[in-house]
Amino acid sequence: METDREAPARRFRLALHWQILLGLVAGAVAGSLVNALAGAGGAALVTAYVKPVGTLFIRLITMIAAPLVLASLVVGAASISDPRKLGRIGGKTLVLYLATTALAITIGLVLANLLRPGAGVPDDVSARLLEGYQEQAAARIERAEDLSVVDQLLALVPTNPFEALATGNMLQIVVFALIVGVALTLIPVAKAEPVIRVFDGFTDVLIKIVELVMRGAPYGVFALIAAVTAEFGFGILGALGWYALAVVLGLALHLFGVYGSMLGLLARGKMSPGRFFRAMASVQLLAFSSSSSAATLPLNMETVRDRLGVSDRVTSFVLPLGATVNMDGTALYQGVAAVFIAQVYGLSLSLADQAAIVLTATLASIGTAAVPGAGIVMLVIVLKAVGVPVEGIALIFGIDRLLDMCRTVVNVTGDATVAVVVAASEHELGAPKATFLSELPLVEEGARVGV
Repeated sequence: METDREAPARRFRLALHWQILLGLVAGAVAGSLVNALAGAGGAALVTAYVKPVGTLFIRLITMIAAPLVLASLVVGAASISDPRKLGRIGGKTLVLYLATTALAITIGLVLANLLRPGAGVPDDVSARLLEGYQEQAAARIERAEDLSVVDQLLALVPTNPFEALATGNMLQIVVFALIVGVALTLIPVAKAEPVIRVFDGFTDVLIKIVELVMRGAPYGVFALIAAVTAEFGFGILGALGWYALAVVLGLALHLFGVYGSMLGLLARGKMSPGRFFRAMASVQLLAFSSSSSAATLPLNMETVRDRLGVSDRVTSFVLPLGATVNMDGTALYQGVAAVFIAQVYGLSLSLADQAAIVLTATLASIGTAAVPGAGIVMLVIVLKAVGVPVEGIALIFGIDRLLDMCRTVVNVTGDATVAVVVAASEHELGAPKATFLSELPLVEEGARVGV
């Protein structure tokens, strides 16, 4: 039985997203101090002894991503037993994903043309950046050289689904899961139901693992942010300040302007932007810390289902698909980066060239893996499409990790926004099963994370 003395302690425990935010701020401060006072030697110590804590946290979350995509998509596709409804939900989802991606790139291009971030970079700074990150750029260019549109399309279908699961090939997992889910709707119900129950139960087990792992999120976030700031500091922002500003400003406009407008106009009055963003706080903080849509997927699914009231079948269909093919933040950054690199080289991009960037980056974003830094590989494809020297990606490597954290926030928020809009259009957006993280602390044994 709880005593009067214990009750206030429970009542005033911080909610999970505040704990994560404190870990993030503390990590940024600690890492910056190490960078300023101890330089490369201090950064090496942080990388050796602190970063492994964050790496362990990310590995635990990422461990769940591939099997969760498989199980949830199978259940999601199978639960929409009417093929016409499955096609309708799938069509709405893809149209919204592609439309928001194209809009994100357009916002990026407009800001890059207005701010002209590449025009003010001194020649000595650009030469130093190109030389300093030449080897990293060459490695990414080599990876991109092996890609072709035909090969990418053929690679969507796995020759061995178990290999796709073992290697974490999300696109192949998505295709296989959708095929299995659709096939389950075409066999007798008596045979399909046991299979669906197995996958559904497995999904619940994975979500429970997420809840347990998220108890260590503040410590993992502290370690990840401390390692990043200890290595890079904030000095690089001086040389690439306008470029960073263009990307961050574009991401903020897309995050609050586009997604806020979608919720206001398309969610049929059932979801206010304020309620949505409050519920998404912990997801966004984890996305910022991990730079991985895949690692954030389990928490995103739990939040959308339990705190935003989206039905299980829409959540389990739309979000795993979005974590693989919807990369609005990455696409916006590719648009800004392409114009920035062209400006540094003194190249002028015509309207036709920029239209080509919109088309190419929209298609490339679908093939961008949901892991940190994969957008750089797809940027090479975009640059080649408009004749900008691909070696120019070395210019942005120094700040890419920090911007990757920001654009992942937009990626995961876009997935959740589309899930809410699709659920509202299908009359599958109900009352939340749990209140917001800001209202209920993480204190009770056996309770859901943040509830």
